[in-house]
Amino acid sequence: MEVKISVRRFDPDSERPVARLQEYDLDMTEASTLLDGLIHIREDIDGSLALRCSCRSAICGSCAVRVNGQAGLACNTKLTDAMPKDGGPIVVEPAGNMQVIKDLVVDFGTFWEKVRAVDPWIQPEGPEPQGEYVAPDEDMVHLAGVVSCIMSGACVSDCTVLAVDPSFLGPAALTKAYRFVADPRDDANTQRLTALNEPGGMWDCTRCMQCVQACPKSVDPMGRIMALRDQAMEAGFTNTTGARHATAFSDIIEHSGRLDETKLTIKSHGLFNVREMIKLVPIGIRAQLAGKRPPLMHKAIPGVENVRRIFKKVENKR
Repeated sequence: MEVKISVRRFDPDSERPVARLQEYDLDMTEASTLLDGLIHIREDIDGSLALRCSCRSAICGSCAVRVNGQAGLACNTKLTDAMPKDGGPIVVEPAGNMQVIKDLVVDFGTFWEKVRAVDPWIQPEGPEPQGEYVAPDEDMVHLAGVVSCIMSGACVSDCTVLAVDPSFLGPAALTKAYRFVADPRDDANTQRLTALNEPGGMWDCTRCMQCVQACPKSVDPMGRIMALRDQAMEAGFTNTTGARHATAFSDIIEHSGRLDETKLTIKSHGLFNVREMIKLVPIGIRAQLAGKRPPLMHKAIPGVENVRRIFKKVENKR
């Protein structure tokens, strides 16, 4: 099977260290993975190609790259699945939102700094038990999906918030934080949720779902971040822009069946938060000029009572 792979190359030691695409023509079997193809390039065609790999079984996560624009593991990506339908080459690039060292190898330094920032260890209170800390089976079954994370960095690679705000903790670190907040053996929830409530924490996620699609182990980072938000609000952390935004969003939809962006903005930031209101003036002007300004008169949709019944039904189940 003839395959074309276009690899984004970057050599910091070259005279002109500029990223460029280099195309390779390979003859592979239909059962071959992308990692098979990359190793073939390195071993038999171009020994200067730099990449990371280890287990070749989707366990270690070290071969995370971007394939045709989306993060994934090279070892569990079949070449036949990655080949574009238009006959073009498979484009392989280094993971995003991390500094490129060479070719497909990136620096995970900031990744681990963000994970360490959420204190990724159990913090129990009281005297130590004679044996190990025992947790109920049902709690650990719930956490099984979270501890399946192999720290590949795929979610971080495709995070749209990290692309514009490096201070964001990111989906991997926040998922790790949830793993300990939800662990019944941990007694540091107040301290954890207080820290995660700060700028750059759980409220900065835009719910774009890129991390969900990129995760090779279906950990659902975005779902864990949403669960953190729920736990924070249940614990009384409601006086933040993010918490007010979530509450206002729900209240507005329940009231009229559709979103009132103007009211949502005011309720999220607070009418008397002059500094934030001034910051939003340029956005309002651009929206007006582009014909995107929300209507001043917000009316409920026909049949809004059906929407309200859904809200009541959900509330009764809690």
